[in-house]
Amino acid sequence: MDVKQFIRTIPDYPKPGILFRDITTLLSDPVGFRGAVDALVALHKGAKFDVVAGIEARGFILGGAVAHQLGLGFIPVRKKGKLPFTTIGQEYDLEYGTDMVEIHTDAVKEGERVLLIDDLIATGGTAEAAVKLIARAGGNVLASSFVIELPELGGRARLEALDIEVLSLCSFDGH
Repeated sequence: MDVKQFIRTIPDYPKPGILFRDITTLLSDPVGFRGAVDALVALHKGAKFDVVAGIEARGFILGGAVAHQLGLGFIPVRKKGKLPFTTIGQEYDLEYGTDMVEIHTDAVKEGERVLLIDDLIATGGTAEAAVKLIARAGGNVLASSFVIELPELGGRARLEALDIEVLSLCSFDGH
């Protein structure tokens, strides 16, 4: 299945010159959504993971479905201040300033093998923060999967430098 046919491109969002890749059209289509989840699962056929982590917010939708298909638990990687229990956080750089992702302190068990899922990898800053956060909690992210990759922005190299396998279902030129 070609997932690109289910992805809408919105020009000049959130600012002029940006082509926003909108997966809400993929998520709302039963064939597209099932196909994307099945394809994400198939990317890791035979791999052994203990848990799936998904990055807020679209990574929750995809990661939760992948975890279900694999018969694994799910860890939400959330933006700062969204989790109700004791958390640990990891800061990362934005174009202007910084942000932080958090998980509960008991979200990952020591040595757990983690598959990281999100909808899109661009610069890789958020995914890198999630990898470092999970490692600080005792987990080991072995691989990451994305529906969309924007190769020109360097996210793949950033994660591969951390020895993380990076797989995606499709890629788009530009940003």
